[in-house]
Amino acid sequence: MITPLLYALVSGFKSTDQLSANTFGLPSPWVVHNYTSILQDSAFWRALGSSTLIAVGTTALTVAVAALAAFALARFAFRGREFLFTLFTVGLMFPFAVAILPLFVLLRTFGLLDNPWGVILPQAAFGLPMTIVILRNFFREIPGELEEAATLDGCSAFGFFWRILLPMARPALGTVSVLAVVTSWNNFLLPLLVFSEPTWWTIPVGVQQFQGQYSADTARVFAYLVLSMVPALAFYAVAERQLIGGITLGATKG
Repeated sequence: MITPLLYALVSGFKSTDQLSANTFGLPSPWVVHNYTSILQDSAFWRALGSSTLIAVGTTALTVAVAALAAFALARFAFRGREFLFTLFTVGLMFPFAVAILPLFVLLRTFGLLDNPWGVILPQAAFGLPMTIVILRNFFREIPGELEEAATLDGCSAFGFFWRILLPMARPALGTVSVLAVVTSWNNFLLPLLVFSEPTWWTIPVGVQQFQGQYSADTARVFAYLVLSMVPALAFYAVAERQLIGGITLGATKG
């Protein structure tokens, strides 16, 4: 896994002529300009900001809606509860690409093309099934006696959810948040479909456009690829413990 990353990193410090003459050797001389020119390009930072905004918006919406739905499906007994939960889980069977045509028509009808909400809302919708499944299983493990004690102390159902359940569910919330951020950050097809103007291009779309613009300058494309991976790798390095801890906790409950 590390080998292609190191190869891309070193290749970014070469010129295209060096890549052709010495594919696997060290740069001679080191061409730092490939990286500095990209860091000085406003388009790169605009794509980085767009990806960050969309990822944060998608994660916040997904986790908020899924937590409320999972709470109702886990802690309340009502007719049709299992059918409703099954309906959510069926959503795991359908990949995003299956709905691309009707989704495009809907976004065009509601005027959400070239609008970040045109990416945030569908990503949140397609992220709900997995998030609800994870959170519901975690919420069901919270002892009922704890809820009864909170009710006797005058705590409402939403008060129990907000003040007690969510703080206890931090590992699970952290896990689904990391999954939502990574999924949004790596999404290529939906931003490509929604954004026709470069104002809201995300990092994956920016990589494609940059590769098309500088297809003859392979070394510079390598540099752009490496810089586009840095934010995601840095985020995962910070969130790795939270992600693994949440998954392990969910696997050992019960």
